[in-house]
Amino acid sequence: MTEEIDFILESTEESMQGSIAHLEKEFLNIRAGKASPAMLGSVFVDYYGSSTPLSQVSKISVPDARTITLQPFEKNMLQVIEKAILTANIGFNPMNNGDVIIISVPPLTEERRRELAKQAKAEAEDAKIGVRNVRKDSNNEIKKLEKDGISEDICKRAEDEVQNLTNSYIKKIDELLAEKEAEIMKV
Repeated sequence: MTEEIDFILESTEESMQGSIAHLEKEFLNIRAGKASPAMLGSVFVDYYGSSTPLSQVSKISVPDARTITLQPFEKNMLQVIEKAILTANIGFNPMNNGDVIIISVPPLTEERRRELAKQAKAEAEDAKIGVRNVRKDSNNEIKKLEKDGISEDICKRAEDEVQNLTNSYIKKIDELLAEKEAEIMKV
């Protein structure tokens, strides 16, 4: 095939991999009942006037499956961190013992599990839409090349290759969703 077609196919695959990477990152934010530092990834604190991720102002550790502890690098940050966690509205009630902040991760209710599974499905659907949009853009680029004189056979093969990539990435998204749903629904 021509260099232009090869470039289109490479950028198509890169973009589709980007959709998968984004989905995996979003899935990290959907908690499955087991404590993880990633659960606090969306929490930012006011650190001397600038919005700073929680992980940059404290040491976050997970001593067991139901507990997260935060050890601030500066003692005066305890109340600020506690307030930021409450304000983030992620369903945690932090306890401050004067040295560290302890968060007990409550077990998920059946209703909450269903909500999280629905949220995971929505994220997966967004990723599929992203992959399909990449396919559409790539096919449009291939059609432009065909108008510019590249043979119809080469363009048809390229379109088939784009469709094969699309199918494989959609399948991967479905597999990731099935894994996440199993993780969420496991009691």
